[in-house]
Amino acid sequence: MNKETILVVDDEEDILELVRYNLSRDGYTVKCAASGEDAHRIIGSEKIDLLVLDLMLPGMDGLELTRRLKSAPQTRDLPIVMLSAKGEEADIVTGLELGADDYITKPFSPRVVIARVRSVLRRRIQPPAEKDDVLQIHELVIHPGRRSVTADGMPLDLTFTEFQVLAFLARRPGWVFTRTQIVDAVRGDDYPVTDRSVDVQIVGLRKKMGSAGHYIETVRGVGYRFKEKAPSKRVH
Repeated sequence: MNKETILVVDDEEDILELVRYNLSRDGYTVKCAASGEDAHRIIGSEKIDLLVLDLMLPGMDGLELTRRLKSAPQTRDLPIVMLSAKGEEADIVTGLELGADDYITKPFSPRVVIARVRSVLRRRIQPPAEKDDVLQIHELVIHPGRRSVTADGMPLDLTFTEFQVLAFLARRPGWVFTRTQIVDAVRGDDYPVTDRSVDVQIVGLRKKMGSAGHYIETVRGVGYRFKEKAPSKRVH
């Protein structure tokens, strides 16, 4: 039996009960809330391992709740699986940029929700050991544990997804990755994000990286790579 506690937030009672019932059958402890305010209160007072969050809520909506959780040190690492009837690419990108771990569009299969929840929890509980290592390349210092990046000593304000993309590319300088490989590495298999969404993340990254943005190279017709360090020149 699973021991994780999941908070499901939705103002539609039938959907709330559907998700609660299926997650409970799968062995999770499930708590419910019908508003962003109630969810925020529960998260502040109880141990929650994952949040299944509807976006269209009365009062504080799901996006605002996500912003608050990701901006607070105590809750920034809380995994979030978003549920929404808004399935356009722009909506999905917005959710991911705010720090959601997954995005499921309505109508949905309960089996899909369970599979995604399992996947998110598995990735959070068992991160690859290499992700804990501080990475320094060019003038960039990437600290996965702190989820921080500095360029020439100046901190960069990256979203959750931008950080994931940068760290993934920088760990393998010189390697070319397709957009699909980037999505799979950052979000897991079968993630519903299009090639265009990866391009959006890269554009945002380059802009925030300033002069260091040119280290992310576009390989036309293939994908992206992080530029390798140039060999040191010998001084005679």
